[in-house]
Amino acid sequence: MDWQFLFATFEARIGRQTFWIGHIVLAVVSLIIHGLIAVLFGYESSAGAGLSTVVALVLLYPSIAVGVKRLHDRDKSGWWLLLLIVPVIGIVWYIVEAGCLRGTVGQNRFGPDPLAA
Repeated sequence: MDWQFLFATFEARIGRQTFWIGHIVLAVVSLIIHGLIAVLFGYESSAGAGLSTVVALVLLYPSIAVGVKRLHDRDKSGWWLLLLIVPVIGIVWYIVEAGCLRGTVGQNRFGPDPLAA
């Protein structure tokens, strides 16, 4: 798997399996780093809170990249990710749309079908 492609670019398409792998990897990395921060600085320290915020913001970019590529597979613009701002409905929509539904069969405006290869 090309990790740089998965986490650093917004072009092309990815399938559901790659989408879930990407988000699981990001969740595990986030849990490990936040756990280390909690152990080293404590839960209540301002340094720990600041570092946790920085980590969350750094991991936001690859998370968006994974989501955009998955929405491209569904033939939707990455701007649809803004629906995640809507409480509850946004996350339910994202899980169904990006995580459960099959992508466009064949070529679409964002590139070739990732399952065709």
